[in-house]
Amino acid sequence: MTIAREIPTTDATDPIDTTDTIATTVSIPILQNIERRLLWLSTLMIHHANNVRPNPDKTKVGGHQASAASSVSILTALYFHFLKPTDRVLVKPHASPVFHAAMYLMGVLPRSYLTRLREFGGIQSYPSRTKDISPVDFSGGSMGLGPVAPTFAALVQKYAEAHFGYTTADRFIAMSGDAELDEGNIWEALIEEELQRLSNTIWIVDLNRQSLDRITPGIRAAKLKKLFADCEWNVLEAKYGHDLQAIFACPGGEALRQCIDDMSNEEYQHLIRSDGATVREALARRRYGREILRCLRDVSDAQLPTLLGNLGGHDLQLLIDKLHEAERTTDRPSVIFAYTIKGYGLPIYGDPANHAALLSTERINELRASFGLTEATQWDGFDPDSPEGRLCAQRGRMLRLKERAREIPPLPVRAEDVPDELNATALPVVSTQEAFGRTMMRLADVPKVGPRIVTSSADVSVSTNLGGWINKVGTFTLREATDYEAGRARILNWQLGRTGQHIEMGIAEMNLFSLIGQMGMAHELMGQLLFPIGTVYDPFVCRGLDAIIYGLYSGAKFIFVATPSGVTLAPEGGAHQSSVTPSLGIELPELDYYEPTFAIEVEWALCEALKQCCDRQQGRSSYLRLSTKPIEQALLEPVIARLGKDELRRQFLAGGYVVHRSSGLHDPRAALHIVTTGVMLPEAIEAAQYLESEGVSVNLINLTGPRRAYDDWHAAQQRGDDAHHLAMLIPEDARQAPILTVHDAAPHALAWVGSVFGQRTRALGVTKFGQSGYRADLYRYFHIDVESIISHGFALVDESLQFGRVM
Repeated sequence: MTIAREIPTTDATDPIDTTDTIATTVSIPILQNIERRLLWLSTLMIHHANNVRPNPDKTKVGGHQASAASSVSILTALYFHFLKPTDRVLVKPHASPVFHAAMYLMGVLPRSYLTRLREFGGIQSYPSRTKDISPVDFSGGSMGLGPVAPTFAALVQKYAEAHFGYTTADRFIAMSGDAELDEGNIWEALIEEELQRLSNTIWIVDLNRQSLDRITPGIRAAKLKKLFADCEWNVLEAKYGHDLQAIFACPGGEALRQCIDDMSNEEYQHLIRSDGATVREALARRRYGREILRCLRDVSDAQLPTLLGNLGGHDLQLLIDKLHEAERTTDRPSVIFAYTIKGYGLPIYGDPANHAALLSTERINELRASFGLTEATQWDGFDPDSPEGRLCAQRGRMLRLKERAREIPPLPVRAEDVPDELNATALPVVSTQEAFGRTMMRLADVPKVGPRIVTSSADVSVSTNLGGWINKVGTFTLREATDYEAGRARILNWQLGRTGQHIEMGIAEMNLFSLIGQMGMAHELMGQLLFPIGTVYDPFVCRGLDAIIYGLYSGAKFIFVATPSGVTLAPEGGAHQSSVTPSLGIELPELDYYEPTFAIEVEWALCEALKQCCDRQQGRSSYLRLSTKPIEQALLEPVIARLGKDELRRQFLAGGYVVHRSSGLHDPRAALHIVTTGVMLPEAIEAAQYLESEGVSVNLINLTGPRRAYDDWHAAQQRGDDAHHLAMLIPEDARQAPILTVHDAAPHALAWVGSVFGQRTRALGVTKFGQSGYRADLYRYFHIDVESIISHGFALVDESLQFGRVM
């Protein structure tokens, strides 16, 4: 028996099929040589970034040589044998160098990028859809978010296929480290019923039993497998390689198998790094030690530690067999637990402290020599005429990775297909949440646009006013559903089937935002444009924040409507009263945020959000913060009469408009700017009217899109001019007057307005946790009621008089 700790070196002279069809035969020696080259290149890339390339910061660049090494066998089996052009893959974050090395060997990534790992404009530390030059399907790096992304994408694919008949992707594969399964959002996703029927989903768990700080304690894999099985997944394992399996077949082998199965991770990791005599002695002390020794009598002490470490996650034939077994499962998703060793093939193999360890230059030199390379050839791929070179070129052509971006179908909907407004009939007094429900009903009938809208909700469809939409378009499900309430009168008619345009989630906001994030990339991932609109209670935006950030970072275009919001949701109490969410809307990249007051503004915001989804390069996702507070629509009529509806819409989308401007505003001794947004406008109007009656000139601004107003100002700063929207709302001769901001949210969300022109500012808002009560009680408590606005307005004017000018 021949056993080697290193990846075996082979003389790969086997012929291979050089056509561009999907390979059906396997040449393991060729794959092993590719595996070795991936290990070397990924290790060298990290070494070069840390020890060769000039480093002006003088701090560690980082990289994970050991964690990358545990994944080389899996990625070899995937990219050089198993994958089809219609597969979309998530690569575990720490395997980024291995992935890019594979892209290089297949002719997708230029060689020059190999020396640019973790460099500005180079290869990202973790795979990124928007930053990497290689064709990344799913971004990685956010622990737990990556693995669920392909799973939700698989559900989106089933939806798109059912509605439009064709998608450019049909299978979704996620590769995760085992430590990543600690993240709670993984299990929130797995218990979602709609995901338990996805036969187009395969997960591969790189089970190296080590995390950042330690060896994972105990025998955790069995618990993880049971959790997947309980969620109705097909659970497979690549646990023991062929060498160990051969020993298990010998007399006494079953005792050795049971011994290893029962062994803790800590003991196992210790033994595979020990000398053979120590290993044999430890095994002899186990139960059935004599039987164990009997099966090992032909294994030398030199071979024994490596034999013990012969795991299935590094056995290419076994991995390929398990992948095809998963492929044959057609009624549910599959997960393969691939047992691996962190640092596989490297001198830091199995070391408990190897997570962030970097090989020394001396060890790199020794490793290079062991791979038969020199400094002159260390970055080389394979000779194009070698079996390995031919296979790499064939796989690169067959997977069409270079062509994928160019082969995305044309957009079926353009921004000009989306109307500016819908003329939905508004009641004289109506909330923005109710207006949203009416707008959705009208959107369903818009040609081209309506059929591509898909909504989702975290079990709050009715209470976010999606009921009418759902009754009109139905609910999508992969399940066979019987409507036992058919024929009975009911408010919400759950028409379940594959033609519906609403997907109902359980009460898990991470799932909601993970789903609409993948819907928001459907055009790029699978060739079908969708307009995703998710609804959620505003305070629970924070529950899904990681998934929101992940979607935005990945370039998704989606819309979420958060309602009800603020302490205006008074009777619900502090746990349901949001305050920090506007700050998220202002600060998150690639996101527009609107806080409309009137029904027509909801239409404008939602239609603009859909137009943004049509711009796949520069468009943004959108967040609408709405409320159940009834608003008198007549309050907007004087503004429409003064500006006209078209100009008002333009200003609304630019960030805000002047509701009322007194004459005499240029006199700072008795002038005041009031800046508000959303549901606080009626209170601000009433306060402004009183202040004006007392001789204070007021410029009342409704800052409907604080994010757009801020971005416009910031861009002007970068240009070095004052050509921005707030310069129009705050005229030059009124910039000595103070500013009072009023917001049903944390006051700092609007406080920045005072810094635009250096005006004295007071910010009113929610600074404590709320409690149950009526709106008037809560408004008084937080000093955002009419009387508080008035008193703070007078105080600001008095301060201006006292100091002589605004500081």
